[in-house]
Amino acid sequence: MTEARPATLHERILSDVRDNILGGTWPPGHRIPFETDMAADYGVSRMTVNKALTQLTREGYLERRRKGGTFVARPRGQSAVMTIANIGEEVRERGGAYSFTLLNRTIRAAGPDDLALLPGIEAGQRIIALDYVHHADSDPFCHERRIINLTSVPLAEEADFAEEPAGTWLLRQVPWSSAEHLIRAVVAPSAVARLLGIAPATPCLEITRRTEFEGRPITFACLTYPGSKHQLAARFSPQDGSANL
Repeated sequence: MTEARPATLHERILSDVRDNILGGTWPPGHRIPFETDMAADYGVSRMTVNKALTQLTREGYLERRRKGGTFVARPRGQSAVMTIANIGEEVRERGGAYSFTLLNRTIRAAGPDDLALLPGIEAGQRIIALDYVHHADSDPFCHERRIINLTSVPLAEEADFAEEPAGTWLLRQVPWSSAEHLIRAVVAPSAVARLLGIAPATPCLEITRRTEFEGRPITFACLTYPGSKHQLAARFSPQDGSANL
């Protein structure tokens, strides 16, 4: 049997930097070590480090500033119909006072239902499952059900999601490269209706979202809003390319 060849130092640098970024050790905007320091740490030439960082910059992990150093790239703006919104900002933009309640936080192995919600994770991988109710002026505004892939975001295990909502923490800590939204009208199940303070079968707006970074699944969220309390708006221009009159 042929043994796997050890990774080159170039590949090790790539892997270590990606892991630091995806794991949240280096958040967006973080200045990474100087090339000379990394070269000394890995026992390689500065040229080898430079080549690896240049590749990571092309992949979108890093941004390099002339005479300023190299930084973890901040999430890029998307020209999609929907952006990834912060629920707290949504409430405050409407003039409301925002608060939230963490109902449940569980760390467990991913099961079949989780694999369907967040393709790319494997059965048995550790995930965090969370349930929230978000409030506007103390009134229920949105129910959130979320799972986070701990393989991609190990730092999430130590985060205090009772102090900061997971969605806000992820936007601040973890870069993302693509997101998929599904928007549909639903009737509120009894359990969700009770949490939102509405009658069962009340029409609601449901937004499900899958987020990943360079093919690595990050999180799935299901947001349920009472239909009478939420609307979607989008602004686009002819330059977006996909706009139709």
